[in-house]
Amino acid sequence: MSIWLFRAGSNGEFENKFLQDNRVYLTWDELDIDLSTFNKKEELYSFLVEKYSLEKQKTAINWASQIYPIAHRMKIGDWIALPSKINRTIHFGKIISDYHYDPSSGNPYYHYRDVDWFAMDVPRDRFEQDLLYSLGAFMTICKIHKNNAEGRIKAMYHNNWKVTDKPIPDKIEDTEDEVLPDLEEFIEDRISEHIIQKFKGHKMEMLIEEILKAKGFTTFRSPEGADQGVDILAAADTLGFGAPKICVQVKTTDTPVDRPTMDQLIGTMSNINADYGLLVSWSGFKSSVMKEIPKQFFRLRLWDSAKVIEQLFETYDALSDDIKAEIPLKKVWMLNKED
Repeated sequence: MSIWLFRAGSNGEFENKFLQDNRVYLTWDELDIDLSTFNKKEELYSFLVEKYSLEKQKTAINWASQIYPIAHRMKIGDWIALPSKINRTIHFGKIISDYHYDPSSGNPYYHYRDVDWFAMDVPRDRFEQDLLYSLGAFMTICKIHKNNAEGRIKAMYHNNWKVTDKPIPDKIEDTEDEVLPDLEEFIEDRISEHIIQKFKGHKMEMLIEEILKAKGFTTFRSPEGADQGVDILAAADTLGFGAPKICVQVKTTDTPVDRPTMDQLIGTMSNINADYGLLVSWSGFKSSVMKEIPKQFFRLRLWDSAKVIEQLFETYDALSDDIKAEIPLKKVWMLNKED
């Protein structure tokens, strides 16, 4: 059994279709040809150079290496790891069909494999950094194999997605070309790991309150213990009498938040006459919550760890010295240019 990393678009734009259709699609734009007709990767390489007018050999090799496996190397029974761009979770599935080419499906859904999604919304924070590094490869499709990833991920699955004490071999032979990680995702994983170690439980409420204060809100934070569904209240103006009035609930459990938690917050908003709600879940949200986003768009916002980190970046200069000491960050400028 192999494990294949799949991306559902650079911004996760195809993720819902992947999950709803129980498939993984090779969403390469205008690739309207049956890939099973290429007997060798070199044949595919030549086709790509001509079709897309590729001038750089490295680009053509990279593309061919990602495209070729869906028709020729993936097997029934192999696993798919689909990192979510919607929240900080990973979906896992098992391939249950051969490769299909369907020209009637329309661009970019010509190529697919049927998948049984057996584990959805597994929080990224469950995985150790070296596995996240592999799962963060900056590729649309690649095989995950380094650091005994296959055996360790399978062991986590049998241990309710928790890290086991299974020893790692001293040496793992590489069978694939090295792939570069998604640098932004890698940095976010490192920051996420640091924050959850420093701000677990009630301390996370302090961090969220600091971010809201930095955005200009006056806040009230419930004392530690029973909070009656309210962790933080926030409102505009110096005394907090202005609008909008926001009710905040913060969760730092190691599982994604489910629909009843969201419904409880909505009920609390009504009871205390809040205009809006903010539900913070460090481990993300289950699909049942994500499906409600359009219905609740005008009165509810969801923050997972990625959104909290984004807000942290935006407000960092205005945060208290204590928070900055706990989360020491610095800006690094890089040339954003593809080869």
